[in-house]
Amino acid sequence: MNQPKSPSLPGLPLDTIIQGDCREGLASLPEACLDLVFADPPYNLQLQGKLLRPNQSKVDGVDDEWDKFASFKEYDAFTESWLTGCRRAMKDEASLWVIGSYHNIFRIGAMLMDMGFWIINDVIWHKTNPMPNFRGTRFQNATETMIWAQKSGGGKNPTFNYHAMKRLNDDKQMGNVWNIPLCTGSERIKGVDGVKAHATQKPLQLLYRVILASSNPGDVVLDPFMGSGTTAAAARILGRRFIGFEADPGYVSVARQRLEGLEAVAEPELLLSPSRRDRPRLPFSALVESQAIPAGTKLYSRNRRHEGVVMADSSVKTKAGIGSIHKSGALVQDLPACNGWDFWHLEDAQGALRPLDECRQKALENSGSSDTDTSSVPAKGQAAA
Repeated sequence: MNQPKSPSLPGLPLDTIIQGDCREGLASLPEACLDLVFADPPYNLQLQGKLLRPNQSKVDGVDDEWDKFASFKEYDAFTESWLTGCRRAMKDEASLWVIGSYHNIFRIGAMLMDMGFWIINDVIWHKTNPMPNFRGTRFQNATETMIWAQKSGGGKNPTFNYHAMKRLNDDKQMGNVWNIPLCTGSERIKGVDGVKAHATQKPLQLLYRVILASSNPGDVVLDPFMGSGTTAAAARILGRRFIGFEADPGYVSVARQRLEGLEAVAEPELLLSPSRRDRPRLPFSALVESQAIPAGTKLYSRNRRHEGVVMADSSVKTKAGIGSIHKSGALVQDLPACNGWDFWHLEDAQGALRPLDECRQKALENSGSSDTDTSSVPAKGQAAA
C-alpha cells in the first residue's frame, strides 16, 4: 500500500500560490520535482462580438484579457514555453493532465507529441448542465477534453490508482467519459459584487478525480494556471502538496481565501487507495497443499456456465483443457488471458458462490502471513466459509 510521503527535494514552495507568470515560475523549480501537473491553460477562444441570449441579455462568457492572443503563432509559442517548463520539472513517472476545448486542445495534443510526451488517455468531461447554444447555429457544446500524458513512452509507468477509480464508479471499471456538472450554486465562487470570480472555474469533483487517480498522498501537484484554486483545494483535501502559479492578483486572492480553513481528511489512512498489487502474495498451490481447497474441489464461473475441478498439482481441469486457475479460465472463455482469482468461484455450505479471491484473503487474514508462508493457512472449509 502506498504510504503518505514527504517530498525529498528541499526548498520547494510547497502549499503556496505564487503570483506571477508560470513560465518564470517553472524555470525557478528544480528538475524532476513534480509528481503531477494539472494545467487549465487559456483556451484562445477567438470570440468575435458579444454573445446574446434570445432576450438580448449578454452571456457572461470568457472575454478576459488572459485568453486573448494576437495569432495562433503567438498562442503556440506560449504553449510550447510552459509545456517545456513543466516537462523539465516533472519526474520521469509523473503525469501531465491538460484540459481544453475544441479551440485549443488539438493544437496542444499535437504539440505534446512533437515534444516527446506520450499520450496515455483522453478523458471527456461531459457537462451535465451545459450552456445552451443560443444562436442555434451549431450543436450544444457540452464537453471539454482532458489529455493525460507522461514525459515519454517506454519509461516508468505513471501513478494510476485504478482500484480507487473503480470504487468511485460503483465497483465498475471507470470509462473515459466523466459526467460532472459545471460549477453552480454555492460551489461557484462570487466576487464582492456577486459576479462569478472566475469565468472558467472548474468543479471540485473534476480535480478530485484527477488527483486521486494520478497521485498518492504526499505527492507534489503543480497547477501553472491556478485561477480560482480548485486544484489546490482538491490537493489539500486529499493530502497532497501543491504549488500554484497565477498571473492575476485578483485570482490569487480568491484562491488563497478559498484555502483558508480547508483541511485534509483527518485520518491519513483514509487517503490511501489500496490495490491488489499491494497485497501479500499467496499462490493458489498453497491453498491446495494446505487442504484449504483440496484436489477434487469443484470450481464454477459466476453464472455457473463453466465448471472445473481442482487437481492435485493445483491446476484446474475443464472441458476446454487443463491449466492454472488463470489459464483454465481463459481456455473456457476462449480468451487470451483471465484473472482466475475473480473468474473461478467456490460453492459454500449454503450453495452461494464466492470468488477464489475471497478465499485467498481469508487465508491470508487467518495466517497472519506477509509473504507466501503457508504454515498457518486455514484448513478446508475455513477460508471459503
